Amino acid sequence: MQDKELRVVISGGGTGGHIFPAVSIANAIRSICPDAKILFVGAQGRMEMQRVPAAGYDIKGLPISGFDRKNLLKNIGLPFKLLRSWAMAHSILRKFKPQVAVGVGGYASYPTLKVASWMNIPTLIQEQNSFAGKANIRLAKKAACCCVAFEGMERFFPADRIMLTGNPVRKQMLETTLTREQAINSLGLDPEKKTVLIVGGSLGARTLNESVLAHLDDIKSSGVQFIWQTGKYYHASILDELKVKGQPEGLKVMDFITDMGAAYRAADLVISRAGASSVSEFCLIGKPVIMVPSPNVTEDHQTKNAMALVNKQAALIVKDAEAKEQLIGLAISTVKDDDKLRSLSENVLKLALPDSADIIAREVIKIAQNQ
Repeated sequence: MQDKELRVVISGGGTGGHIFPAVSIANAIRSICPDAKILFVGAQGRMEMQRVPAAGYDIKGLPISGFDRKNLLKNIGLPFKLLRSWAMAHSILRKFKPQVAVGVGGYASYPTLKVASWMNIPTLIQEQNSFAGKANIRLAKKAACCCVAFEGMERFFPADRIMLTGNPVRKQMLETTLTREQAINSLGLDPEKKTVLIVGGSLGARTLNESVLAHLDDIKSSGVQFIWQTGKYYHASILDELKVKGQPEGLKVMDFITDMGAAYRAADLVISRAGASSVSEFCLIGKPVIMVPSPNVTEDHQTKNAMALVNKQAALIVKDAEAKEQLIGLAISTVKDDDKLRSLSENVLKLALPDSADIIAREVIKIAQNQ
């Protein structure tokens, strides 16, 4: 592809939503340039330090942490952590000699990309959310390219450097070969019944779980099936509660769903939080969704992600504070409304941006080749 060896640093993390896009971009670079040398830089003690090596890549950790809004005293050491992280990032970049540095957001990306810009190493940032994070807003001023997943990002980034690429999503979501009937059967459910999938992430979402437990009688009498991913943290206590209250026949309870592609295929309607990766997946698979944005997210990102779809009649939204009362009733009435499901599906598919990882990878390679 090019005369000199391609060397890329990818930085980001601190939170889970940044790790998958980063690995997807790395995989896409490797598929185009199999001999590319790729090094990750993350935050010490965070999940990227396990997830990235598991995906087959080397990673270096920096002693950086995010700003703690709940306990301000914990932020006293932040300036020292930042100085140490800058020094370590400088050493990492000097030794690795990348032609380009990629940032996928989160506080872990800030020191690496800031130092890269000081060293005149070109940078590319990828912003997953519809409301940009503080790290990316600061880094965008010197970035060669700002890859975004939503329209209207000119309010955060220089308009002439924005590229609308979408978010990389898990390929198994798109590549499942199961029919809806096969997917339903694999879960031991009835193909003749409408099916709602409730998913609050691998750890679960307490609000979604409380909403189900508060409406077991409604689920029982609805004639609708529910696939309920409780999350591992809540699973045992929920099973105990269901023993006391009684588990409706059409309620399939799982702590964690390993084959999300099959679960999505089985579902006529999804109830979910509004993380950036999830939003992108719903667009690509054209799945009707009711979003319950998490209130515990910086800058209220999830509400803004959800509204980007709701404003185009491509999703429904229920506030976290109102979910326990409203969510299950809305889900039952929506999943029985074929016209509504069809409209939501058609509208959300219009927002899909496929092949995101490949598009971003090609832009990374182009920037490197211009060095």
